[in-house]
Amino acid sequence: MPPTSRPLRKLGFLTIGLFDEADPRRGHEATLEIIELGERLGFDSAWLRHRHLQYGISSPVAVLAAASQRTRSIELGTAVIPLGWENPLRLAEDLATVDLLSGGRLNPGVSVGPPMHYDQVKDALYPDTADAEDFSYERVRRLLDFVRGKPATDFSGVEGFEVFSDRVQPHSAGLGRRLWYGGGSLGSAKWAGEHGMNFLVSSVVKAEGAEGAPDFAEIQLSHIRAFRAAHPDGEAARVSQGLVVVPTDSASPEQRARYEEYAAKRAPRTATPQGPARLMFAPDIVGTSDEIAERLHAHAAFREVDEVAFALPFTFEHEDYVQILTDMATKLGPALGWRPGA
Repeated sequence: MPPTSRPLRKLGFLTIGLFDEADPRRGHEATLEIIELGERLGFDSAWLRHRHLQYGISSPVAVLAAASQRTRSIELGTAVIPLGWENPLRLAEDLATVDLLSGGRLNPGVSVGPPMHYDQVKDALYPDTADAEDFSYERVRRLLDFVRGKPATDFSGVEGFEVFSDRVQPHSAGLGRRLWYGGGSLGSAKWAGEHGMNFLVSSVVKAEGAEGAPDFAEIQLSHIRAFRAAHPDGEAARVSQGLVVVPTDSASPEQRARYEEYAAKRAPRTATPQGPARLMFAPDIVGTSDEIAERLHAHAAFREVDEVAFALPFTFEHEDYVQILTDMATKLGPALGWRPGA
């Protein structure tokens, strides 16, 4: 088996946190239990997806605040918060608060663009400013400035009995270095690098300028290299790769069959670019840890990262996630050269 060019240093996982509308508390509790399990297994990070007007976690920052009080060492991330739904100043306050509560373990990942189904939701979200909202990278830049402590106002000092700050409070000094951009295009990769962010390599990428059937791994690789070329830290700039990876070492025959069926149903969309944006989806990887490790060692983008956040499939059961995470930590991670706490 060929060695990776960068030994795997950080092993993380990503979950969407689904719930039953009739019993939403149970789904949120299950997500917290999965994060606690991840810490016990030695994972370096746990990441939450973000869903609005769906039956997945709509407020990952709030859930991670709860997780921060039930864990001690695992890093807690969002992958990603779509900033089209957020006020950057208010979000900066929430992020700093949770980072302080966690002891400096928060890794906020964000992205830009209009909210999904914007025409249907804009009257509820921005009833007075829908046509004036800016969903460009400027929204990220504002968040970066607020988190990094730049002034938010020209007023500060004492007014009566109250003291006012000209920057967002609380301020968490290290948080500005732990902001991530989740991007699937060369433009996003370069922008994130130029602004000193970390980069979450998307499992959905744009096949820009490529004809025929482009190679997903090569596109991801081009984004990693473009990001690092633009980043002040160069080759040392942090990149985390996200793929759906399902080890089956300790799975039952019934679980293996469901996992393979899940991947097979999603496979057709990975063959060619999809839609006007020519989106390429990463294939799901299902198999034993040795089989998955062999495929990853041959993956052009994986060979240039030392951090991963493997995504848990959306629709599996809690016991499936327990099995998958256990195999990731005890079988797949070591097969990729990872050691807990290393």
